[in-house]
Amino acid sequence: MKKYTFQPADILLPKKDFEKWAVVACDQYTSEPEYWDKVHELVGDSPSTLHIILPEIDLEKEGLSDRIAAINDNMKKYLADGTFAEHKNAMIYVERTQCDGSIRHGIIGTVDLNDYDYHRNSKLLIRATERTVVERIPPRMNIRKDACLELPHILLLVDDPELSVIEPLKSRKSEMKPAYNFDLMQGGGHIEGYFLSKDMQIAIGEALDELRKKSDNMLYAVGDGNHSLAAAKECYHLSGNPNASRALVEIVNIHDPSIQFEPIYRVIFNVDPEDLLEEFLEALGGEYDGEDAQEFEFVTKGITRIVSVKPTAKLPIGTLQPFLDEYVMTRLAAKVDYIHGEDVVHDLCMASDTTCGFIFKGMEKSDLFPAVRKDGSLPRKTFSMGHASDKRFYLEARKIK
Repeated sequence: MKKYTFQPADILLPKKDFEKWAVVACDQYTSEPEYWDKVHELVGDSPSTLHIILPEIDLEKEGLSDRIAAINDNMKKYLADGTFAEHKNAMIYVERTQCDGSIRHGIIGTVDLNDYDYHRNSKLLIRATERTVVERIPPRMNIRKDACLELPHILLLVDDPELSVIEPLKSRKSEMKPAYNFDLMQGGGHIEGYFLSKDMQIAIGEALDELRKKSDNMLYAVGDGNHSLAAAKECYHLSGNPNASRALVEIVNIHDPSIQFEPIYRVIFNVDPEDLLEEFLEALGGEYDGEDAQEFEFVTKGITRIVSVKPTAKLPIGTLQPFLDEYVMTRLAAKVDYIHGEDVVHDLCMASDTTCGFIFKGMEKSDLFPAVRKDGSLPRKTFSMGHASDKRFYLEARKIK
């Protein structure tokens, strides 16, 4: 397997209580503390990934260094107390039932961090699809640098229109040893996993190698978890630890019917909505009704209106984001959050006179690989693969120290 880009790993899984063990990716529900409060209520003191990850909603709370130290201690405790079963040289075929009933198919394994570069014009095998916010890497590095485990919420996309890599596994589940099968908490759907045999692993490696030859040296596009992958890369470079040279990920085919791109909307807190809208229109040259106009739904507590502007980028978010970046730089109290779902945008804006939001059209998934090959990474938080409840849950782990 060493000659292939995607390799097996010594995967750690809990021996029991999967329902409490698995929690959603740390960067979800960042403006909905009630979600995480419910997770804490459901988990309690039971062994859980909740106790070995740091939800982003807690990043600005006091006592962060103590919290990170407790995370590292909990990792060591779980390794020592028999929480885990270790599965050597494993790959796991995953079927994730999403909130709409569709099933996402993937494979858990490792990739070489030397094949990944998060900078915009990278030509390596693994490329960031959205611009990496460098300031967001250090907090993740602080969590990872002393950690003895990694837990991925990283999804890597492959562009496999012939369905040659993952899809053949669907009809072979009866030949595989089950890894897990349970309902995910808080409306997260259902997940089941199966260990791949050595022959199946080799077939996956061969299929990916054939795909690589057709890929113009872009085999993987980061669909989710780019900042976590970037932190892994930086920690590896700082430590020189060979165990940390690879990262545990799930690969999925962008042509899987379950993969749907959803826009990630913008909500801005602690601002005067009318002032913000006025400056937005002024920056874009006023309202515009040409054939190429880009349309935005501007949401406030008092009124929602449609505004159209002359585009400065191919995608509406490419027109909006540079303005928001500049606007919040001159207003210290202002904060931008990245929101999944139109209803959540409306709910947040209705809660305050100093909150407003932008709703706009997202990109098509068929545009992703060509756009990244041509232009490099897209504006940050350009798209999301499905709803927040469909995001990857922390489940599998791997020793990195």
